[in-house]
Amino acid sequence: MINKLFIFLVFTTLLNAAQEVTSSNLTKQKIEIIELKKELNNFYNQKETEYKERKKELEDILSKIEKEKQEIQNLHDQNLARLKDIEQVVKSKTSKIYNSMKPKVMAGIFNEMINDGKIEDVFDIILKLKEKNVTLLMKFLSIPNASKITIMLTNYKAENKE
Repeated sequence: MINKLFIFLVFTTLLNAAQEVTSSNLTKQKIEIIELKKELNNFYNQKETEYKERKKELEDILSKIEKEKQEIQNLHDQNLARLKDIEQVVKSKTSKIYNSMKPKVMAGIFNEMINDGKIEDVFDIILKLKEKNVTLLMKFLSIPNASKITIMLTNYKAENKE
């Protein structure tokens, strides 16, 4: 019976020791998990802060790009307006020169320009000429060129009526 009692005491002691080891292991694991959670939260917060900083930098760069794009567009529009003004001055001076020319000389120049593929330039000049000069000019233009210009004038008048 002493053997049984001795075995019982040893077994009970071992069970208590095992429980203490298990509960101390659980406590250690809980502490490790809490520490790990703190580290993960710190890491997450750090990365979130970095993300916000980079996002702000990108937004700043994007706004600068948009401002520069707008400035470039404004310069483009200004240059385009200047170019149109220059073209108008050139066309105006050109039409004055052609209005003072003899129709036969003018027709020779226009035939050459049309043959070089500059029919739009010729058409723009003709639109600025006096009607009397256009009539005389058409007599001296080559037949194919006169027909092209006539078609363009007809289309131009039809488009501008509407």
